[in-house]
Amino acid sequence: MKRGMLVAALVVLASPLAVLSAGGKGSVSGEYVEARTAEVFTGGCIMGSEAETVGKNAVLAWKVDRGSFNGVALDGLTVVAAIAGDRNLGIDEIGGGKAATRSAVFVDNRANAAQQMALVAMASELSKGLVGTIVQVTAAPIEFADHGKGIHVAAAQVALDVNKEMSHDPTCGAMQWFHPFSALDASEMGVANQHRFTGAALGTKWSDPNKRSAFFGTFSY
Repeated sequence: MKRGMLVAALVVLASPLAVLSAGGKGSVSGEYVEARTAEVFTGGCIMGSEAETVGKNAVLAWKVDRGSFNGVALDGLTVVAAIAGDRNLGIDEIGGGKAATRSAVFVDNRANAAQQMALVAMASELSKGLVGTIVQVTAAPIEFADHGKGIHVAAAQVALDVNKEMSHDPTCGAMQWFHPFSALDASEMGVANQHRFTGAALGTKWSDPNKRSAFFGTFSY
């Protein structure tokens, strides 16, 4: 019963209206990584064929080093969002309409109830609303490990491994087509060696490894 009430409260707080009305934000900083089911660095021919057919899913993860959001301290805590859209999530950057999205959010199980709510609100705001309609919030053990050359994220039905050492070979006119989904201080592109969501909440599952489909960087807000 208590768990159900907590999930309901988290979903309500994570709605765009609730985040907007929360008012105070705070000062929070940390690390971020994402991967989507579309190349972010590729040639025009591949992008032209992919733009309307792929890129509808993504995993976003924020690890807070220090700070607070909405007055709640979040030092050392992590939040992960698995997102499904009705079209390429970045198509608005290349002239298309904005995608309608649904998400399953995983909050650090070390966080108390107030911290879990703040993590969800932070993810919604830093993703510039991409988190969209939240259909499930799950408290779970979350791994977010930066190994220097790569970043590993694991949370319940999510697995993400990003290689930071991506080739920027411009063969066939390859170029950067998109930008990170999250507000960041600095970002770089990477290769998603593993990018998987196996949950049932979104009505879709995906595994999209070995693509230049990732961004990583730092945030402060």
